Amino acid sequence: MKVTTIQEVLRSLPAKFDKEAADNLDAVYQFDLQGDQGGQYHVVVRNGTCMVKDGAHADPHVTLSMTGEDCIKVLNGQVSGMMMAMSGRLQVAGDIGLAMQLKSLFPNITAD
Repeated sequence: MKVTTIQEVLRSLPAKFDKEAADNLDAVYQFDLQGDQGGQYHVVVRNGTCMVKDGAHADPHVTLSMTGEDCIKVLNGQVSGMMMAMSGRLQVAGDIGLAMQLKSLFPNITAD
C-alpha cells in the first residue's frame, strides 16, 4: 500500500535508510513544502542514523523546496528528483552534492 500523506512518507524514511551509505555523513536536509501537503520538515543524518523532525532547522546543509504532492512522488519513487529539479518543480539551495546523495541514502526508493 502506498502511503498518502507527507507525514507518513517522511516517517517511513528511517526504515528505508542505508546506514552504510551514510558512513561519516553529518547532514541536515530541510524540506520546505507548499500546497495541500505543505509544511516544513527536516531529516537529520548523523552517525549512521536518520531522524525526521517537524519544523524548520536553524542551519540546514541543503534545502529542498517543492509541493508536498511532488515530494510524496519523489519519496515514493514515482518520479526522479533529478527530473523534478530539471523541470523547475524542485528547487535546491545549499549543498547540491548532498541533495544528489539522497538517492544512495535511501536505495529502496526508485523512480521508474
